[in-house]
Amino acid sequence: MPSIPLPFHGPGRTRRATAVPHIRVPTARAVVDCAVYVDGRRLPGRYTHEKALAAARERGGFVWLGLHDPDADQMGEVAETFGLHALAVEDAVQAHQRPKLERYDDTLVMVMRTVAYREHELHTISEIVETGELLIFTAPDFVIAVRHGEHSPLAAVRRGLEEDPGRLRLGTGSVLHAIADHVVDSYIDVVQAVEFDIDAMEEEVFTPRTRITVEAIYQLKREVVELRRAVNPLALPLQLLVHKEELPIDAEIRRYLRDVADHHTGVAERITDFDDSLSALISAALTKITVQQNTDMRKISAWVAIAAVPTMIAGIYGMNFEHMPELKTGWGYPVVLVVILAICLTLLALFRRNDWL
Repeated sequence: MPSIPLPFHGPGRTRRATAVPHIRVPTARAVVDCAVYVDGRRLPGRYTHEKALAAARERGGFVWLGLHDPDADQMGEVAETFGLHALAVEDAVQAHQRPKLERYDDTLVMVMRTVAYREHELHTISEIVETGELLIFTAPDFVIAVRHGEHSPLAAVRRGLEEDPGRLRLGTGSVLHAIADHVVDSYIDVVQAVEFDIDAMEEEVFTPRTRITVEAIYQLKREVVELRRAVNPLALPLQLLVHKEELPIDAEIRRYLRDVADHHTGVAERITDFDDSLSALISAALTKITVQQNTDMRKISAWVAIAAVPTMIAGIYGMNFEHMPELKTGWGYPVVLVVILAICLTLLALFRRNDWL
């Protein structure tokens, strides 16, 4: 095993450290599920991805392989078996790609961003929308779904398709549609949850005598911006799947994908409305804060004006001149107190009449 010389404390001396070896994790650790489908039915038994592809090609079916957070070695082994393009494999490992649709010979590669809503308190400054990534390789004899992130699992999608063999008979395009439909449905759920937050925020902003936390509105707007960046770019890949005739997509699948594209358009429009609503809400909140500050300043100014009366009179009589009015009289002190009280009460009544206090 190779060793690396490292400096050691002391003149002219070195110590040797052993290099950390690369540990290869078996590809099976990244596999969520691997199945072969023939004539719309799942074949019984457990398969490795190599044996699954061989069985699918022998019996005229297709493989559906699901992977979760594969590393470069695991994805490289899968790519070698299925003949995936190196650029697409690199995207699958690195993640953080924009939604897109690419074609490599007879293989379609579609990237989608997944989103999830985190429950939170209304005024909590924290992450509200989590994002992940889903990359789908589709060819006539295989579908490979590579998922990054802990949300949006596809087990329910697989079960739903297995209960409907008629759709699975349409081929790998039916799996691509089912996954895209699942992702867009998750967008709808997240958008509805964010809409409830915006409605609650609006109600609080426009409720009299409530203190507004502008930072919470800014946080919600930032999360809407992140949601828009994850959702809106998917429009172009969906439109390509629906309208680009040269893509290897069955006509019946295109009809289903058209419905998914329509739902996505509705979601994108609602997100744009959220952005506009939050911008208006920020303006309204800042205006309300300004009004509250002006009201507080009026109250402070009114009390300062009232307090200035005894301060001024006490200051005059505190100058210690020998000849001052009522300085030698016995009733001078109570008269001054009465005058101070009368002026203060008059000012208090005037300020309250003008809604300053």
